[in-house]
Amino acid sequence: MVARLLRLEGARARALFNIDWFLFFAALALSLLGLATMRSFSVENAYFDKQIVWIALAVIVFFSVSIPDYAFLRRTPVVVGLYMAVVFLLAMIFLAGEVVKGAQTRFNLGLFFVQPADPAKLILGIVLAKYFARRHIEIKHIRHILVSGAYAFILFALVFLQPDFGSAITIFSVWLGMVLVSGISWKHLGVLFAVAAVISVGLWHFGLQQYQKDRILTFVHPLADIRGTGYNAYQSTVAVGSGQLTGKGIGYGTQSKLQFLPEFQTDFIFAAYAEEWGFLGVVLLFGLFAIVFIRILSIAAHGSNNFDSLVCVGIAIYFLSQFTVHVGMNMGLLPITGTTLPFTSYGGSHLLTEYAALGILMSLRKNARPSLQARDETEILGAL
Repeated sequence: MVARLLRLEGARARALFNIDWFLFFAALALSLLGLATMRSFSVENAYFDKQIVWIALAVIVFFSVSIPDYAFLRRTPVVVGLYMAVVFLLAMIFLAGEVVKGAQTRFNLGLFFVQPADPAKLILGIVLAKYFARRHIEIKHIRHILVSGAYAFILFALVFLQPDFGSAITIFSVWLGMVLVSGISWKHLGVLFAVAAVISVGLWHFGLQQYQKDRILTFVHPLADIRGTGYNAYQSTVAVGSGQLTGKGIGYGTQSKLQFLPEFQTDFIFAAYAEEWGFLGVVLLFGLFAIVFIRILSIAAHGSNNFDSLVCVGIAIYFLSQFTVHVGMNMGLLPITGTTLPFTSYGGSHLLTEYAALGILMSLRKNARPSLQARDETEILGAL
């Protein structure tokens, strides 16, 4: 009986060591910073209370998802099933999705909304990891670039037509990043960008809505129409700049809480955060994201096989692309695309997907090379 109890305790201890606590607490800190930014002491809003629930559910999802062994994801029928399921959901959006501000991006289930574009980004990374892991030796053949591009293009087109330009950019970024990591030749890369340029011209004339064209033109000439198409970009840069060194204080951001900055809880959470927390707060935010990216890449570097490493890389690209686009558009460096900030922006679909992605990473760590596990156990014990 004593021996059995000791084995049980040992298993529990190993399970705790399989969790990258530095990564988890960095992500949780980002969520709490976003939660604090939604708090207002001047006006009432429901975002704060609802986000508490979403964060609690996301943490539960993280620990629940980290338990199974995801070796089954390397099976072709499983990967194909996941891909077809997300394609089906994205297609059903056009039949049963709710239209909000001209975009049909989510299902209204009464108590909450479901936005399938969020899990689509994660599933695409898994699909591409499966594809490239089996073909890493012959990846320089352009056939594999085109086939993998077809997988991504189907998701890209379905999301783009909703229209959800921000999620479409993330899907494209995941594919491009995975292709580059997998070993595409520079010759093929040049051809790829030439094709992308032709497609971009076609999208400009036949694919983009007028408001999307206006956003891009506003990016080129941001002050040309600050009361019209350039209003959001202008107010966002004002909010970021007004934070100065230490910020205006939690809950006292005038640009966001007085409604000068629209969608401050989602698309412009970074601008609202920078206004309230200032430059020092932004340094803290960037530091936490750096921890997240470094820890994910560390797991990828110690993956037990190509598939595990590529899944980790895909998740890192997923987070990094959304971080870059969101911060860039909030600072006036990129066009406004409606992209959330990982772990920080308000919403359930993206938050649950992001913590589920971290949970998958924790499960993959179980099979990591011993050097990673030994190092992390030493770090954790040292911190205690």
